[in-house]
Amino acid sequence: MDTGVRARDTRKPADEAAGRGRAGAWLARSRWRMLLAGALLTVLAVPVALGAESRMTSSQFVAHTEAATVDRMLDEEFRAGDPHMVVLARAAGGVDAAGTRTAVRSLTTALRHRPGVTQVRSYWDSGHPRGLRSKDGRTGLLLVRLRGGDEDRAARAGEILSLVSDARWGPLRLSVTGEAAVQAALKEQMQHDLVRAELIALPGALVLLILAFGSVVAALLPLGVGVLTILGALSALSGLAAVVDVSVFSLNLVTAVGLGLAIDYSLFITTRFREQLAHGDSVPTAVATAVATAGRTVWFSALTVAFAFAAPLVFPSMRSLAYAGILVTLLAAVVATTVLPAVLALLGSRVTRLDPLRRWHRTRPLTAHEGGFWYRLARAVMRKPVPVALAVVALLTLLAAPFLHARFGLDDDRALPAGHAVHAAGERQRTEFAAAGSAPVTVVLKGFDPSASAPRKALADYARRVSALPTVRSVTTVGGAYAHGRLVDPAGRGADAPYRARAGTWLEVATTAGPYTRPGTRLVQRLRALPAPVAPLVGGAAAELVDTEDELLARMPWALAVIGVTTFALLFLFTGGLLIPIKAIVLNLLSLTATFGSLVYVFQEGHLRWLVGDFNPSGYIDVGMPILIFFVAFGLSMDYEVFLLSRIAEEYAVTGDNGLAVARGLQRTGRLITAAAALFAAVLIALATSGVSSLKTLGVGLALAVVLDATLVRALLVPALMRLLGRANWWSPAPLRRFAGRLSHGDRTHDAGGLSGGEADPRRH
Repeated sequence: MDTGVRARDTRKPADEAAGRGRAGAWLARSRWRMLLAGALLTVLAVPVALGAESRMTSSQFVAHTEAATVDRMLDEEFRAGDPHMVVLARAAGGVDAAGTRTAVRSLTTALRHRPGVTQVRSYWDSGHPRGLRSKDGRTGLLLVRLRGGDEDRAARAGEILSLVSDARWGPLRLSVTGEAAVQAALKEQMQHDLVRAELIALPGALVLLILAFGSVVAALLPLGVGVLTILGALSALSGLAAVVDVSVFSLNLVTAVGLGLAIDYSLFITTRFREQLAHGDSVPTAVATAVATAGRTVWFSALTVAFAFAAPLVFPSMRSLAYAGILVTLLAAVVATTVLPAVLALLGSRVTRLDPLRRWHRTRPLTAHEGGFWYRLARAVMRKPVPVALAVVALLTLLAAPFLHARFGLDDDRALPAGHAVHAAGERQRTEFAAAGSAPVTVVLKGFDPSASAPRKALADYARRVSALPTVRSVTTVGGAYAHGRLVDPAGRGADAPYRARAGTWLEVATTAGPYTRPGTRLVQRLRALPAPVAPLVGGAAAELVDTEDELLARMPWALAVIGVTTFALLFLFTGGLLIPIKAIVLNLLSLTATFGSLVYVFQEGHLRWLVGDFNPSGYIDVGMPILIFFVAFGLSMDYEVFLLSRIAEEYAVTGDNGLAVARGLQRTGRLITAAAALFAAVLIALATSGVSSLKTLGVGLALAVVLDATLVRALLVPALMRLLGRANWWSPAPLRRFAGRLSHGDRTHDAGGLSGGEADPRRH
């Protein structure tokens, strides 16, 4: 065990902290006013929060890409492009039977007269399969385009789903899939799953809280803080949605993160309050001490988590999720440090009442130094730090290995449960039609007019070169259809698909490659690099994936810089050491990479499906999900890091003994961190019950990240590395040390949630 200059192991009385805890003292005195204000704000927030979902977009990530521009141009300028809905019409007598044609004409007329429908094309219109006739000849496709943005299309898709479910279409058996139908189904499924997750998470969290607190009264407090936090965040998002696009996915993020952080912050503040009561403090003094110490650490933690959520602001497609994360984090801290102390002041010692398990609870002070499980574990780890560190790093590296062959895509109907009608229709389209698994790529030549002779020849030459590219089946233009470098149909499809308008012209590129495969994305890259009469704009599902990946990769260094610099600065100001923030960031990156590898193993490759709830492996991970999980999990990990470091730094400031400080710090926080992590994981696992695979991935990924952080990292790696680094943990240049000292030791009293010292800092001796 390495030792430094040892200061006397004494502490200032808690009353001294209470004397300086002016905010907590005021809350204790003004408890009724604070509770009345909280109740009034809650009543006002409820109707606004309940209407938040209706103002949000059904897309998970709001796109601002070249592919999105192409889709808008095709819709607004050409009244053409990929269908927003695909209706599968199946008839036992075959697609060419007279009764089938009559029924299809009636259905087509009904669809064309629906509000918002701009185009309906089908196998029966052209009289030629063109990929719109199934292999067995019993199913034909109707391709429907809708007017408006994503939300308008999803709403109209819901109306059309009701239309095609009508039994009046004679011999036809109809089913629907396509982008708009998927968005409508995802939104409905997410709403249903969110309610179910809450019904599962809240009772489960209550049971765990009773076990952690040993009191029903105390256990209800974090749930109350969570409800207030979620209502406030949803109300704020509802107002924000009137100004900017906000993804409906934010609802799930607010619920999971809001409840989890509320439980974390309430757990630490309430535990500190109960400790002070056990030490003989009066109720006002205990409230003031809890707010001045644990409350201070809560705010350091909240700022760290909020800055982690701020990093995604650099990604235009993820800004609404960043807004949601920042809002819910700061609101959790506000409620936990204002309303909760007022309730504690009102309850006083009654906070320990109603312990259904008191017969099994043993009285053991939470602040015990030596002899506790976590103290013994830390000492055991620090006796052999190198083998422990190597073993844990090897295990995390093994878990991370599958991430090396991760594949990415975007949510389609396969994100829905297998039994969902929209998903089933998508599967039928992929298996029964010749173009299964592929999606056309669209190329817009903006401002190009092919009506004159020279431009027409230039367009023909370009179409020939495009049709000769690998994986291209055919290219259709205003001047005809091309395949394998030659003209195969001079008529093209100009009669039923306008390839020319005032804005220019466009080409439809049929391909054998799936949109979320490497050949599909390579085709997009080749099209953008191929010389064209004017600069081409490439769209379609594959182009959307390429654009999203490019945006994420291009902006990721900036996001990492934001999260790295802010985390380093906050942890340095909190501890005064330069190596501690670096170690924390490196360990977080290691554990998160292990989480990503596990997600690839389960959700991309389909292993252990029985363990996480059945889902439909698509062979890829949603491209935005690792980014979202990274920033959320990074912030949550730093939440626990702040609480652990606060206690370790406190002990080191008092004793000057690095090893003893680590052991005592882990003993003081290990139980609380474990309880908080278990509660958070339980809340997140509730999302894993969702039928939407992206929600399931989010829930499992965040729960796994929290568990890995609270066990392997916080309990094993941190003690091992801090033992190896010794007093170097706390080193910093003198000017920085003085600056950090004024901020991190301004309140000269320590507790499980605060960092300050009753004795002179031994680092200055």
